[in-house]
Amino acid sequence: MSAEERYERAARQAQAQGRVPALSVALHRADREPWVFTVGDSGTPGRPLTPDTRFRIGSITKTFTAVLVLQCRDEGLLDLDDPIAKHLDVPAHGDATVRRLLSHTSGFQREPYGDVWDTLAAPDDAGLIAELDRAERVLPNARRFHYSNLGFAVLGQLVAKLRDSTWAAVLQERILDPLRLTATTLEPPAQAAVGFVVDAYSDAARPEPRTDLGGVAPAAQLWSTASDMATWASFLAHPELIDPDGKVLAAATLEEMRFPATTTNETLWSAGWGLGLILIPHPKRVVDVGHDGAMPGFLAGAYGRRGNGVPAGLAAAVLGSSGTAGEINDLVPELLRLAVELDPADIRPWRAAPPAPPEYRSILGPWWGEGSQFIFSWHDGALQARSAESPADTPPAIFEPLPGQPDVLRTVSGREAGELLRLTRSAGGEVVKMHWATYRFARVQEGFDGGRASDGVFS
Repeated sequence: MSAEERYERAARQAQAQGRVPALSVALHRADREPWVFTVGDSGTPGRPLTPDTRFRIGSITKTFTAVLVLQCRDEGLLDLDDPIAKHLDVPAHGDATVRRLLSHTSGFQREPYGDVWDTLAAPDDAGLIAELDRAERVLPNARRFHYSNLGFAVLGQLVAKLRDSTWAAVLQERILDPLRLTATTLEPPAQAAVGFVVDAYSDAARPEPRTDLGGVAPAAQLWSTASDMATWASFLAHPELIDPDGKVLAAATLEEMRFPATTTNETLWSAGWGLGLILIPHPKRVVDVGHDGAMPGFLAGAYGRRGNGVPAGLAAAVLGSSGTAGEINDLVPELLRLAVELDPADIRPWRAAPPAPPEYRSILGPWWGEGSQFIFSWHDGALQARSAESPADTPPAIFEPLPGQPDVLRTVSGREAGELLRLTRSAGGEVVKMHWATYRFARVQEGFDGGRASDGVFS
């Protein structure tokens, strides 16, 4: 059975076991053509289910809003630690910071004021802000993770204010158009699937009402296809491949968004939250980056996978027209697992490269710091270091010299990121001592008093 046949079988099984009226799935990777598959019925007579059928993606919308916020930060329009009152005229909770809202640690209640999921009537843009004083801070600021649609709705209004536009217009101009996500829209087109609630005790399925979220749109409004969402998930995990020029967002900023800001549960560290992104860790330094979505009659998931042995650009999206089938979300990591297992990344042959610059060649090899051995090397055009005791898959520390100071380097990633590495040279120009994050490094194992460990007990 081929890899694509296994993918199809997994999708068919999820659709059948979950009793999902319509299921659309897509796998994206840089070295293969996209794989897209649909099974079921759109729910609209005369419109068969196709890869272009649109589904509600719910809270995956939040990842778009988060990117819009970080665009504002990168352009100097805000700081992540700004209180929202600095930019929005709010009647309450103005001390909540942008960073806390992005990571769901502001303590905002989950939904806007009122029983919005009972009435299915959401406030408009102005009403959302005007009624913020009627919403609670259900937890103290920064206490713990608490998911909030209200928080992301406020972030959408913040983006609109800073851009002197609407959230929808900014989204179209700054994300959807540049990335050519032409199937992603605010409103359902004619080829939209019908969302259902499937009866738990029979095979009956009841259509759910379509809802317009008004001012809460930045949290969950969008419709899309599995193909568009797989491309978007690949962007979140591998921006250097989808947006190599950083027109939408710099790769370094996406890396910042992917760094865990909190865990979702204090006893089960099985999921974390970055800046608007869900982070699902797996063994051997692999992580899935993306978001799930739920709206009446729909469930969705879109995640990119990063880590050792993962094919470049790998991402998956699964969209379904049932609001209760957990199999929809479970299928995303299953497809990613199958892609790695059945169709692994190509192995690039090693090729000789130019040597390290002369001024750094005397560094290469083993050094000792804090009584432990570290190996310094030159690969991919940069000075690197790793503990001799670290597993082989541990990312190395990578250094870059400061402008005009070849003997002072900044740790740009890995162990001690941000710290300086200072080189001390002999009269002949060889590096004889280093200080990394102020700790002394020498060619032999030493104690903190500078004596050699091999000298043993003081005489």
